[in-house]
Amino acid sequence: MLYWLCKWVLLGPVLKLFFRPRVEGLENIPATGGALLASNHLAVSDSFFLPLMVPRRVTFPAKLEYFTQPGVKGRLKKWFFSGVGQIPIDRSGGSAAQAALDTVTRLLREGHLVGIYPEGTRSPDGRLYKGKTGVARIALEARVPVIPVVMIGTDKANPIGSRMWRPYPIRIKIGKPLDFSRYDGLSGDRFVERSITDEVMYALMELSDQEYVDTYAAAAKDRVTLPTQPTARDADRAPESTSG
Repeated sequence: MLYWLCKWVLLGPVLKLFFRPRVEGLENIPATGGALLASNHLAVSDSFFLPLMVPRRVTFPAKLEYFTQPGVKGRLKKWFFSGVGQIPIDRSGGSAAQAALDTVTRLLREGHLVGIYPEGTRSPDGRLYKGKTGVARIALEARVPVIPVVMIGTDKANPIGSRMWRPYPIRIKIGKPLDFSRYDGLSGDRFVERSITDEVMYALMELSDQEYVDTYAAAAKDRVTLPTQPTARDADRAPESTSG
């Protein structure tokens, strides 16, 4: 209920008034059935504008911190993100990463649209970064198409670190579905998963005209790997959350 209330009454009209979002390629989203919307990630606002412009409900995995912050502000955040259909994802690696993969896969098998960000976190500089293979594993296990989506202008409307959004025209481009049924039964093959992920990232690069960087966005952000971080295998496969 809150999802549609926000879309049509509370947030949607305001976002359309100030940002004039335009979308191309809506015909590439199936009217029914599960599909994975794999998007570039420039700003937190990506997760607002994409559901606004897609007629079907879109569910995003969101980082667990949005649901566990203490105090009144934390309770409001949990109420809002739960109400609009986002699901908490623990990105700490290991069994938490697998549980996240299982949740997203189940939603897709039930016929939902799920949005993810293969880069794993927001681009720090507007370029397109290497994708994590979680997108491939989910697509293979759920047996759904991957639909490339690019957001344009959200980093101008909602720059990293900004407290207030700035009016700026937003464009969304939705590409043709990518069918990976030829790899059925090969979930868990790291070579296959990397090949699929690279194909998804190439489609995003073509749609967006962003410069591609063959390194992870998270590495570009901090350049330091802490010994307590997840293993490379867990980090590469963890599902891509709403922001970070």
